[in-house]
Amino acid sequence: MDAEQEMSPILHVQGVSKRFGGFVALDEIDLEVQPGERLGLIGPNGSGKSTLVNCICGTLQNETGTVQFDGHAMDGLAAHERTHRGLARSFQLPRPFPSLTLADNLCIPMLYTVHTRSGPLHADNIEARCAELLEMVGLASKAHQKPRDLTQVEMRKLELARAMAAEPKLLIADESMAGLSHSEIEDILALLMRLNESGITVILIEHIMTAVMSFSQRLAVLVSGKKIADGKPEQVVRDPEVVRAYLGE
Repeated sequence: MDAEQEMSPILHVQGVSKRFGGFVALDEIDLEVQPGERLGLIGPNGSGKSTLVNCICGTLQNETGTVQFDGHAMDGLAAHERTHRGLARSFQLPRPFPSLTLADNLCIPMLYTVHTRSGPLHADNIEARCAELLEMVGLASKAHQKPRDLTQVEMRKLELARAMAAEPKLLIADESMAGLSHSEIEDILALLMRLNESGITVILIEHIMTAVMSFSQRLAVLVSGKKIADGKPEQVVRDPEVVRAYLGE
């Protein structure tokens, strides 16, 4: 058995279901993600992607099933407790603190999560880490500006940097490329690839199929709250059920 086969999944979702009244948003979802993997999570609007992510991250509590992260059960833990354990997400609609500078926007999650996890951080270490993150996303020259001074793509980069400030083991990037130009999409893809190469597992939720296909090592497809496919991207997109339900061809 090789090392890859022996590796335990960093994320293990088993039998997760979620209802809203009589509506079944998730129906017995099973999903595993390996350490360092790049997983694309796709599906049409209303398929359950956001509900699944919210159940994984703790924003919603699933009625059935379990979520394990990094070998530990997450069931019953609040969202901030899961973040402390190394599970982070970025949002499609960035939510920076508008009155703070970009650097200070990164200090907040750093103090809140890394400080809690690892003990007190020295001011010099915080400042250096903020500078490093802003350099990584190409915003070092705007460290002392406010979010209102950023373009749309820069706002997405700040959102990713804010997620990275928590030093996650797994990053869920939720539609980080929606509404961007081709060159801007390439910038975000390159950034996500660098993050992955640094050892961070990435789940990419995205409707832009060219971006998903170029980034993902594996695709999982949700339709109407059910996982209908999971495998190599080139195989999944040829699956008749995926073509019929998602691609509409």
